[in-house]
Amino acid sequence: MRWARFALLGVVVLATALIGATPDTSTLHISANGCGSPPSQLDAGAVTFTVANDAKAFAAVYLINPTGDVYAEIPSLTPGKSLPLTTTLGSGDYAVRCVFTDGKVRTSSAITVTGTATGAVPGFKPLPDLAMTGPVNAYRNWVGGQLPGLLAACQQLAGDVDRADVAAAKTDWLTAHLDYERLGAAYNSFGDFDQEIDGRAGGLPLGTADPGWAGFHALEYALWHGGANAASLAHGLVDSVNGLIADFPSEEVDPGDLPLRAHEILENAMQFQLTGIADYGSGTTLPTLDANTQGTAEVLGVLTPLITPRDPNLLPRVDADLASVRSAIVAAEQGPSVAARQRLDGRLGGLLEELAEIPDLLAPRTSG
Repeated sequence: MRWARFALLGVVVLATALIGATPDTSTLHISANGCGSPPSQLDAGAVTFTVANDAKAFAAVYLINPTGDVYAEIPSLTPGKSLPLTTTLGSGDYAVRCVFTDGKVRTSSAITVTGTATGAVPGFKPLPDLAMTGPVNAYRNWVGGQLPGLLAACQQLAGDVDRADVAAAKTDWLTAHLDYERLGAAYNSFGDFDQEIDGRAGGLPLGTADPGWAGFHALEYALWHGGANAASLAHGLVDSVNGLIADFPSEEVDPGDLPLRAHEILENAMQFQLTGIADYGSGTTLPTLDANTQGTAEVLGVLTPLITPRDPNLLPRVDADLASVRSAIVAAEQGPSVAARQRLDGRLGGLLEELAEIPDLLAPRTSG
């Protein structure tokens, strides 16, 4: 059972606990003075504690081992409420730890588990709040280093349009757009510039005819449909990228966003690229998807020092799935067919399942 499964609360977790053999069950009454009184001895296997919060403060509740690795959690337990704490344990020593929002931390007496169990959950090291500082700074530095290249590509594109060299403009549009797509995880730190640079026509009052539409996709529509406003759009794009470069040092990347983007870059690509929603005539959804995989790889690279100690097997699987998706993209480009597209969809779906574990794995946990 993986972390993302046993960390879920409510009916799903409770139902999981009740499948198969009846687990050891005990009610733990936690309070400002203690973190319950669990049994001192348990057999290895499925374990469920019903945790009742008798304190006046909210509490995060963790099942831990002596080194602080977490085996199950209730992220937030309301005063006066009860929730299940469920997992599958192998032999070893454990305890229940309660971290209250008023600052109190309480740990139960030891629980000794003996025997063997199939599917015992591996422990995960909790992530302190400040642990994401290094990866965020590394990613910001990488993005900042990419922005001058993006600007140069947009300037080249504007020059093509000024010379009325439509063929060159189409080629250089793709180069510049892919440069931007690789920065996927930084979108939330780009503020309004993201809409200016890469906004789609959906939701605008007049759609593709809306005079306020700007950026890559508006220029794409103009280039591939003979629009007369290509020059103004191209130079507007250069201005927006210049504005982004000037503004970026003052923008912040939310530490919680980075693990989310490890999954959401490609989730958005599946929604908008593979469906064709984000195509306005260029037919470049597959190269754009490939750029999104590269952007995902950059995020994973800075998160590696945090992911590997918590799940050593996750990144090797993700790397293999990323390579498989990129291979399927090449195959779909070289020999477009329904079968090739179905293989790509399937491989991307499998990769997204793996990536979906990262946000929960790297959620801050104040377990000590």
